[in-house]
Amino acid sequence: DLFELYFDLDLNRKIFERISRECYLPANEVLLNLIEEFRDRDRKFKVSFSLSGIFLEQCKMWRPEILESFKEIVKSGCCELLCQTYYHSLSSFISNAEFIEQIRMHRKATRDIFNFEPRVFENTECIYNNRIAKTAEQLGFEAVVTEGSERILGWRKPNYIYRAKDSRIRLLLRNYRLSDDIGFRFSSREWDEWPLTADKYACWLASTPGDVIVIFIDYETFGEHYRRESGIFDFLEWLPREILRWSNLSFSTPSEVIRRHYPVDVIDVSEDETVSWADLERDLSAWLGNTMQNASFNLLKEMEPIIKAIGDDDFIRIWRYLQTSDHFYYMCTKGGGSGDVHSAFNPYFSPVEAFVVFIRILSDFQSRLHLKSERPEFRHKLILRRVSPEKGFTFYIDFSKPTGLTAYSLHDFYSILRTISEESIRFHMARGDFERWILQVIGYRELADDISKINDIEDGNILRRRLLDIIGRRINELEKNAKG
Repeated sequence: DLFELYFDLDLNRKIFERISRECYLPANEVLLNLIEEFRDRDRKFKVSFSLSGIFLEQCKMWRPEILESFKEIVKSGCCELLCQTYYHSLSSFISNAEFIEQIRMHRKATRDIFNFEPRVFENTECIYNNRIAKTAEQLGFEAVVTEGSERILGWRKPNYIYRAKDSRIRLLLRNYRLSDDIGFRFSSREWDEWPLTADKYACWLASTPGDVIVIFIDYETFGEHYRRESGIFDFLEWLPREILRWSNLSFSTPSEVIRRHYPVDVIDVSEDETVSWADLERDLSAWLGNTMQNASFNLLKEMEPIIKAIGDDDFIRIWRYLQTSDHFYYMCTKGGGSGDVHSAFNPYFSPVEAFVVFIRILSDFQSRLHLKSERPEFRHKLILRRVSPEKGFTFYIDFSKPTGLTAYSLHDFYSILRTISEESIRFHMARGDFERWILQVIGYRELADDISKINDIEDGNILRRRLLDIIGRRINELEKNAKG
C-alpha cells in the first residue's frame, strides 16, 4: 500500500488523538454549551468553521465522536461551514481544473456529512487573488474569506465588506491584529497587553470602527497551541458573555454579514500580489519562498497531465495528499519571528530534513508513475493528454512573431493546423519544431517520424492537408485503442 508507505499513519494518529483530547473535544463542548446558553436570547452565539476533507477523513478513521460533536454544532443553526480545498492544498497553483475539482470534492463532503451547502469559500491558508475570486464566483459562492493585509487594503480598513475586482463576489477580510492577539499573543508575558482577558478583548472589539470584525484563527489555539493551564478555555467560555454585554456587538455568520452589509469598495489583487494569512509577509513565501519548496512543488505540478491521463484513483489520491500545504510549510527557511512559528509547528528537525524526506517520496512516486504510464493500456491515454501550460506548443510565423495560438494536446494541435497560416506551417516544418514537440513533449515517436518524412513538401496547402491526414489518422487510432 503506497499510502501507508509514504505517510506515517501511526504517528499521524497519535498526534490527532492528542489534539482531539486537548482541543477538539473540550473546545466543541464549550461551544455547544455557549450555543445552548444563548439559544433563547435575541443575540445568539454563533461560530463558523473551515474543516478540510483530510480532517474529516481523520475524524472518521480515528475519533468519530469528534465528527458527531461538529454535527451537533452545525445542527444548532448557529454555525456556518465554509468550503475550501478538500486536501487543504496548493491546488490553486497546480491548475484551475485541479483547484475546481478539489473544491467540488469538499463541497460534496460537507453536503454528505453535515447536510449543509456552503455559500462562502476560504482557500487554503486564506490564499487569495483576483483569479481565485473569479473561480469561486463561477462555482456559485457568494463570498470569500481572506486576509485583511495592508498590502491589498492600502489606507482602507478590514472591518467592512468589499467586492472582488471584475466580480460580484463579496470579500470578508480577516482582522489579523485582533485575530493574532488571541492566536499568537495570548500567553506572551512580553506583550504589554498581557494578560488578555475576555472583558478587555470585548472592549477592544466594541471600540473598533466598521461594519464587521472577522476573527479567524486556528482552532488548535484552544488547548493545543495554548494548554488549558494558560487559561485559554476560560477565555473562550467567557468571551461571548463579555461581547454580548455591549449593545453594539453581536455574533453573525459570514452569510448573514454579506446579506446585511453592502460592499464599500473594490479590492484588486493581481496574481503577483497574491495574499495569504501566513507570516509577516502575508504572501506565498511560507510555502513557495525558497529553492527547495519551488523544486518540490514544480515536480508535483508536472505530474498532473500524466496522472490525470492514467486515471488511477489510488495514484490521484496520493498525488493530492502530497499537495497539502503543510509539506511545503515545513521546508520554509525564514528566520526571525516567522521562522520561530515555522519551527514550532515543524515535526522535522530542520527544513532541509523536511525537503529530503518529501523529495525522496516524490521521486519514488514519480518513478512508479512513469513505470505505470509505459504500460500499453495507458500509453494511448497518455499521448492524448493535455500538457501543462509551460509545455504547450505556441505557433509562430517567424522569429519573435507569435500568432497567439498555443496547443496543449494533439487535439488542440490538429484544430489549430486547420486554420493557422501556411506561413506558420512552413516556418515550423523547416525547423523541425512539430516533430520535436510531438516526440519530446507528447511522447509519440511514430507520429513524429511520420511528420519528419513530409518536410520536403513546399506547397503550403498540400503540406497542411498531409499533416491533417497523418495526425487525424493517428488520433483516431489512439482513441480507438484507448476505448478498447
